[in-house]
This record gives sequence, C-alpha cells and structure tokens, in this order.
Amino acid sequence: MAIIPETKDWTWVLSQECPECGFDASAATPAAVRTTLADQLPRWQTVLNRAHVAQRPDDYTWSALEYACHVRDVFDLFQERLRLIRTEDNPTFPNWDQDATAVAENYAAQDPATVASQLTEAGESSAAAWTDVPESEWERVGLRSNGSTFTVRTLAGYFLHDVVHHLHDVNG
Repeated sequence: MAIIPETKDWTWVLSQECPECGFDASAATPAAVRTTLADQLPRWQTVLNRAHVAQRPDDYTWSALEYACHVRDVFDLFQERLRLIRTEDNPTFPNWDQDATAVAENYAAQDPATVASQLTEAGESSAAAWTDVPESEWERVGLRSNGSTFTVRTLAGYFLHDVVHHLHDVNG
C-alpha cells in the first residue's frame, strides 16, 4: 500500500487554530514545549502498546506505528532546526522529505517497543533543548527550504502542532 506523499503547506496553523486537532500554534511558546511534551509522551506510549499498532486503517493512511516513527524523527529534526536558528544568523533548514524517510527507514516494520523507547528519549531530549531557550532568543529567524520564515517562537508552535496533530490522527 503506497502512501500518497504529503504536499499540503501546514504553515497556516501559525495564524489560526487547527480545525482537525484543535491546537492553537499561534499561542505556543518555546516555554510551553516541555509541558506539552510531558502530556504527549505517555499518550504516545499507550498508542504504541495497541495490539494492531502496525495496521494501516486504509490504503492511504499511515499506521499508528508509522506516525510514531515520524513523530520520533520530528523530535530530532526540530531539535536540529532549533540548534541552527540559535547558532546561525538566518539559517536555511535542510529539506526533509517525510515520505521518503518513512520508506527508507521502513517505518512500517519497526519494532513498537523500540520505537516507544526511542520516541520517549527523543521527546525528552527535545523538551530539554527548548527549555534552555531564553526569551531574548524567541524572535531569532530561520528559513525553511521553501522560503517560509520562522522565528524560534513560531518554530515551537509549528513543531508542537505536528506532535499534537499526529496524536489526534491516531486517536491517542
């Protein structure tokens, strides 16, 4: 079952509440990352303990396991983007093809227990990185490869929306 690659530009969530998951990224701050992830990580563990975690609901939707692998990788990706935006002036973030990564890393065949451990570790590391950002750096700027501009503040909201939205996707 081939997944249709994601082509939607989700940056609109930075200016309005997501009607699907209800998350308001515009209200998120780097300081909120730790508490949001503290709420999300145990819920992801519950999802990964489901009996049919690797089963896709249909031909066009990732399984809960695949979503969890994606979120694990999102933790690392956004931690690296945060590092870039804090250490370089106006960096451009390398492009990341989430669909190609899912295929290359064979998300569908990964061990749920291993993913659960990796997701928790990556989430806790990410939370710590965001906690260390002083408010004086919240307006530092970076660019996504498509030209979308982010500040540390909007990057935090965009990042958190991804984590929250995908937990909603898997009814977590």
